Amino acid sequence: MPRAAEPRVVELAWRSLAALLVALVVAGCSKGSSPAAGDGAEGYEKLELRYEGGVGVSFPELAEDLGFLAPLKLNFVGSSISGPHNIQSVVTGDTDFGGAFNGAVIKLFAARAPIQAVIGYYGVDRETWSGFYVLDDSPIKSPRDLIGKKISVNTLGAHSEFILKEYLLRNGLSREEVSQVTLVVIPPINSELALRQKQVDVATLGGILRDKAIERGGVHPLFTDYDLFGAFTAGSYVLTKEFIRDNPRSARKFVEAVAKAIDWAQRTPRQEVIARFEKIVAQRGRNEDTSILKYWRSTGVAGRGGLISDSEFQVWIDWLVRDGELKPGQVQLGELYTNEFNPFWKADPKADRAVLQRGQQE
Repeated sequence: MPRAAEPRVVELAWRSLAALLVALVVAGCSKGSSPAAGDGAEGYEKLELRYEGGVGVSFPELAEDLGFLAPLKLNFVGSSISGPHNIQSVVTGDTDFGGAFNGAVIKLFAARAPIQAVIGYYGVDRETWSGFYVLDDSPIKSPRDLIGKKISVNTLGAHSEFILKEYLLRNGLSREEVSQVTLVVIPPINSELALRQKQVDVATLGGILRDKAIERGGVHPLFTDYDLFGAFTAGSYVLTKEFIRDNPRSARKFVEAVAKAIDWAQRTPRQEVIARFEKIVAQRGRNEDTSILKYWRSTGVAGRGGLISDSEFQVWIDWLVRDGELKPGQVQLGELYTNEFNPFWKADPKADRAVLQRGQQE
């Protein structure tokens, strides 16, 4: 080849190398775990968190809207009305985080699912609770009247089932008699109608759906979860241990953001929280009814920023042991949940829980 051609060959070689480097950079930046330089995402292993949503606004959604979650973003992959299904989706890898009643979290963990509860997200207090409602002319007046009757629940093996069984057992029914009470799975939004049409004898109603039913009249609670247990955090968000191991900074960021959102809602006047929820629902374009948001009362979360206490899991571990579903010592609290990623754990471990709900009373 003539020597005059060598510069041309070198030029082409450099162009090819430059093109290859650009392709590698673009390919790397296209992955969720490889953030682009300069966008504030350095060091976060995973930038997009998949989740299943539901009626209203969740605390991760609030965290994103308040700017606490950035540079991480949420990816809504569908709706769910079942806590057990929600956390099973985390185990199967269909979502990155999910939440459920603490009793359901314990059962999945005991089945050797590699999950860990990282923050509480819903619960019961004087403003936020669920009741087991009957029609005003119902013959059901006492626990024993429930034998042979049908009761609507949103899913099996979760909050409503545990609360119902606790109510029946506390009031002297045998386990054989409890087994004669039939649970019927009905989407919460349809439970009131099923009760009024007498498809079920009792309907489990909470929050927004409870208040709308009360407004329409003709129903009253036989008992409530607040009657039985008082104020407590009832459910937690979980991550897989693999996710925490492989994405430690993203896991911490998620928990920190949700904790700050919960704390914001705990300390902010109720009407301001509702206004924020209405804005979020209006902007996300899922064809939802924003009028239901006016019924929001409080977070229901007992610990500041979703801090979890031993008792909020131990009570259900003891219940499952008594029921024969767990062996004593089978579940260790230190492995089941952690407050490690919650910024309020060391900052204010003994926060006065009564103060946390003061904002909603204003």
